[in-house]
Amino acid sequence: MANIIRVTDLEWPELAVFTRLTQAQLRSRRAPEKGLFIAESAKVIDHALDAGYVPVSFLMERRHIEGQGRAILARCGETPVYTADSGLLEELTGYRLTRGILCAMHRPRLLQAEELCAKARRVAVLEGIADPTNVGAIFRSAAALGMDAILVTPTCCDPLHRRSVRVSMGTVFQIPWTYIGSKVADWPGHGLERLHALGFRTAAMALSGHTVPIDDPRLASEAKLAIVLGTEGDGLAPQTVAACDYTVCIPMSHGVDSLNVAAASAVAFWQLSAGESAPGSEGGNHTALPALRREGP
Repeated sequence: MANIIRVTDLEWPELAVFTRLTQAQLRSRRAPEKGLFIAESAKVIDHALDAGYVPVSFLMERRHIEGQGRAILARCGETPVYTADSGLLEELTGYRLTRGILCAMHRPRLLQAEELCAKARRVAVLEGIADPTNVGAIFRSAAALGMDAILVTPTCCDPLHRRSVRVSMGTVFQIPWTYIGSKVADWPGHGLERLHALGFRTAAMALSGHTVPIDDPRLASEAKLAIVLGTEGDGLAPQTVAACDYTVCIPMSHGVDSLNVAAASAVAFWQLSAGESAPGSEGGNHTALPALRREGP
């Protein structure tokens, strides 16, 4: 049975995980085994529980205890549930709980890239993507469109950022992922070497150097392919592009110059995830957009 606790003091230390700890403090890089993250909404929390994530505590609007939170609480034993009306919770957290339920959870132990990718054929690599909304959207596309795993560089936004988790609709718990390197200097040099040692050919999504279109049959025929995506605006680092086996662009029309990286990732995953041409790619006139901003005029 859930341990229901009515909030009467906004300064309770037990509430700090929801209100006062920064993202870096939640992540606890110095002691990863003590790290936490926040999952928001009943559906997302359900996906996390299905994947084996362990809850620490809940912050929940009172009305949801016998509503959409009831089934979740039934799965979580005596996990503390801190509850109040929506106005007090908004005052407490500093933002409106759009779904009325937050859950603090233990972070998982992440695998090494070699272990994660041992049987993978298609992986995405996220280089320095700073916007958690984009990271969450990329995870959702990767899960839906057949990617086997995601690798995150040390400068990328945390995939377990509250907003990333919410935007991913819980798919961050469904598709395997890990970091490729623990410090900035590990990428791109050593990281790309690790991918090549695992048998992956690497495809930089960029409009620089000698590009090939995304429907080039050589890409689809690669047994193992890593699709490397960069941040908005600046795109991939020049040294990353230079060290990849392919520089790949998505053909476009109407003079449109760029596409949000999350949308571009969906195009790339659809075309390349299965290791063969996507349905309808033969003989069609595919209009898409570049993954990153065009360099120069």
